[in-house]
Amino acid sequence: MEKDFQKWHDKKSQINNIEKRPFFHEREIWFCHLGANVGFEQDGMGDDFQRPIVIIRKFNNEICWVVPLSKTDKRGRYYFAFKFNDTITSVAILSQIKLLDARRLSRKIGEVDKNEFAQIINKIKALLP
Repeated sequence: MEKDFQKWHDKKSQINNIEKRPFFHEREIWFCHLGANVGFEQDGMGDDFQRPIVIIRKFNNEICWVVPLSKTDKRGRYYFAFKFNDTITSVAILSQIKLLDARRLSRKIGEVDKNEFAQIINKIKALLP
């Protein structure tokens, strides 16, 4: 599938001009403008290049670490499957942790359970040397 990097560049320019960043917290799940990326990096989908993410660490009101989510059933040390809103099964792609500006956050769609969030953090820590 051919990626439309120019369309993403135009959208990214619009996102950069957003003046007010949304208020967010750790453990929240948001749709996020991830964009069209290179190779195996997770892309956003649709006209807005969005993908769900979970906020791992809030550094301040402007930036955070996030992990992209997938509906594809993936297993192994680089993935963590969980449910949110009691029904939706999602998989956190731990190897794709990323620093983002909060202007990329589009809309909040849920929250990870405290116990499952602790498991995600532990699995991320286990990936470090």
